[in-house]
Formats: sequence, structure tokens, C-alpha cells
Amino acid sequence: MKRLVIFQSKNSLFFLLPLLFLCSSYHQPLPGAGKGDTPPNIIIILMDDMGYGDLECYGGFPYHTPHINQFAAQGMRFTNYYAAQAVCSASRAGLLTGCYPNRLGISGALNPWSTKALNPSEETIAELVKAKGYRTGIIGKWHLGDKEPFLPLQQGFDEFLGLPYSNDMWPVNYDGKPITDTSDWKSKYPPLPLLEGNKKIREINTLEDQSLLTTLYTERAVQFIKQNKQHPFFLYLAHAMVHVPIAASAKFRGKSGAGLFGDVMEEVDWSIGTIMKTLEEQGLTKNTLVIFTSDNGPWLTFGNHAGNSGALREGKGTAWDGGLRVPCIIRWPGKIEAGTICNNIVAAMDILPTVANICGAGKPAKKIDGVDIQSLLFRRPGANPRDEFVYYYDNNSLKAIRKGQWKLTFPCISQTYKKPSAIGNDGWPGKYAKDSVQLALYDLRTDPGETLDVQEKHKDIVAQLNALADQYRKELGDDLTKQTGTGLRPAAVVKIK
Repeated sequence: MKRLVIFQSKNSLFFLLPLLFLCSSYHQPLPGAGKGDTPPNIIIILMDDMGYGDLECYGGFPYHTPHINQFAAQGMRFTNYYAAQAVCSASRAGLLTGCYPNRLGISGALNPWSTKALNPSEETIAELVKAKGYRTGIIGKWHLGDKEPFLPLQQGFDEFLGLPYSNDMWPVNYDGKPITDTSDWKSKYPPLPLLEGNKKIREINTLEDQSLLTTLYTERAVQFIKQNKQHPFFLYLAHAMVHVPIAASAKFRGKSGAGLFGDVMEEVDWSIGTIMKTLEEQGLTKNTLVIFTSDNGPWLTFGNHAGNSGALREGKGTAWDGGLRVPCIIRWPGKIEAGTICNNIVAAMDILPTVANICGAGKPAKKIDGVDIQSLLFRRPGANPRDEFVYYYDNNSLKAIRKGQWKLTFPCISQTYKKPSAIGNDGWPGKYAKDSVQLALYDLRTDPGETLDVQEKHKDIVAQLNALADQYRKELGDDLTKQTGTGLRPAAVVKIK
């Protein structure tokens, strides 16, 4: 079916960087879901590798994202939202469980040979709201364990259509041709499976197959909404794009005037517009809370097939803000005031307790790290539920800590996109370099690009952040200082045949 899509917007560079660290323009607090209210539907749309500077409403250009612009104008846009970690599986674990992923033994990006997965004993958003009568569905990328005991149907979801892991985990080269050289490590991947429930229904073998995923996922999301409109539902739409290999369908390919990445972004924008239109047509707009965000920052080694992190430093795979600070927009008409901006620190782990409380589902039995951010959503004066965030990477290394406007980095060896790293082109990757990171203090309010070390001027702040970091190390551990945390829980053990 052909669709006519007209893109019209202006770049919004004004919104690129925050100037304040409180939700702007507090007035009377708006009401949340109260007793007697119809339970709201919940939709989480998670993009893959979308950077802070990839949307027009965050300063992105030269392509256009008018539907997302409109979505942002109808809701609240966050300028200091952090993914749980700067890589796929860990980030998704944090989002769905409300925990720092290292608390759960999850790090990095799981693959078909991984010997660990998200432990089924951990409670997900889906499990919490399902217990309150919600219909639950996931469409898109799972990436928390590809063996049947660890797939979504065993973690609270009624339906699943999508990929068990990343769309680049396949035996296909970067030019889209099958790999025949058995010495190439990518040749060891099995064919990329598209799953329905627990079963494979087909394989994704070509770039043309990849180009159909955005439309497939969108149409299935529309179907899920229509089929469940008489019941409260939770839909988790985890798009494959803009993770490489990027691919746009024929109706968008070559249309943006901004290369393939622009085409893919405009198709994603169409997807968001289609879902919002469906909610309106079904009379569900006012009773549906929609959260739009990304799992981590852009994978910059892929050059023109990668997004950008705006004025933030570096990208995916690093503990610099470009790796974790990503777009986040939340819309709930009549509850969240339209056109608002929140500059408070918010993290992916905060979504679970917020959604659970809104739905009357309560907290998981085990300890979580997220906090309820309804006070921010409903603009309660002086609200600041989260004032700190810790940057873990490389299994369980505490690379940095943030409190308020201040970020302290710890000495370590880090991946970097700085020279002598190599940047790829047209789907072919470059390579990370290694960088020796030193103890440094950054004022993110005035220096969001993390360029100026001000520790000599603020030794008291350094001491405070060091003491706070020690508290996290005691509970969550730290490979850099060889500490084992007291609050860690084991991941599930996967038996590989």
C-alpha cells in the first residue's frame, strides 16, 4: 500500500543544549492518574543507536522529522535523560527492570553464544502491569537472551514479533553480500531469525529484508493497538533502526535528500506519526501515555550511516555523555502539559517505577535503582527525584559519576572516536581507538561537551563525588578498583549446545 508522506519542518537548533537543570516554567501541578481513573495505556517506543542530535526538535538536520516534532510539541521533552548504559543489552535490561544493568549481571551486547541472559526471576514492566490486567506486547528487538526460556513470552509479554538480538548479528558482510570466507568471524553467525512468540517464522537474509522491518513493526503495532483497544495495554515497540545495517523501504529510499541515514530517519518519523494517528482514530489519545527514547547514543565509527550526538562528547560504547544522554519525549494529553521541557536528570531505570505507579502496579519485590518521576511529569514545584547517575561500562567498571551539574570521570582506559580511530563510510565500519582517561571534573551546565577539567577550582566537589562513588562501589562493585558489590544479583546461566 502506497502512502503519501509530506515532510515540512524547520531546524530547531535552539533546543540542542539545556541551559537550566529544573523543569521549566512551573505553574499549577497537573493531576496524575488517580483513583477511579481508567487505567492508561502505555506505549514505549525505543529507537536503536539514535543520538542526542538526531531529531529536529533536538537540533538534528538536514532531514525532517515533523511527526516527532509534533509529538514533542504535545508533550514533555527531556534534555538530561540517560540510557542505563551505552550499549544494547545492558541498556534494555535497565529500561525493563528499573535496575542498573550491572546489578543484574548484564553488560555489553548479548549474542547467540552468550552464556548469560536476563534472569527470569527479575520482574519487568510487562510482568508488573500484566498482573493488573494489562495486555502486553513487544514488537522489535529483544536482546536479553535468545534461547526460549529467556524470550519475552517468559518475561511477561503476551505477544512478541521481532528479532532476538541486534540486526547486525548475521552472516552477511557490510555490503549486504553473504559471507563465504569461513575465516571471517561474522560467518559464524546463524541466519538472523524473525520470531513470532517463541518460534522462528522466517529469516532476515538481505538488506532488502532489513528495509522492511520498520514498516512491518509499525503495521503490527497498529494491529496490536486496534485489537486491544477495549483493554488497558502495554506496547513496547523496539525499532531496529537506526542501528546498522541501516535500510529504508522503497517508499522512503532516496527521498530525504540527506543520504540513506536521512531516509531511515524520515521513515522512523513516519512510523511515529502512524502510531499517533492510530491512537487518535481509535479514540485512545487522551488515555495513552507514550514514551519515546533511544537505547544509547550513535555508533559513530559507521560515519555517514551513524547519527550524531549534537554537542555532546563521543557516542555509543563510551562513558562520555554522547554515549548515554539521548532524546526522550513523553506525551500524555491532559496530564502532561504540552510543549514543556524538563532539564532534570532522568534515567531509563526511572520508567519502570513511574509506569508501575501510574498503573497501580506497585514495585518489584527486589531492590531497583529507578525513581518515580511523576513529580516532573506533572510539574510539581521544586521536584527533583533524581540528582545523581553512575556511568558503568566494560562489564562492571565505574567510569564516571554525575551529581547535579557536576560529572567526575575516573582514571581508566576507554574506547574513543578520537584519532587515531578510523571512521567508516557507506555501511563499512571504522575502528575505535584507545584513550587514557584521567580524573577530571566537568560542569555539564556550562560545558556539555566535557572539554574543560575544573577539578582544581572545585576540590570540595571532587571529594563529595568520590565519596558518593564509594557508596555505589560498595553496593554495585567496580572492576577498576577491584570491588565486589554487596547488591549484585546473578544473570541467568545459558547452556550452549
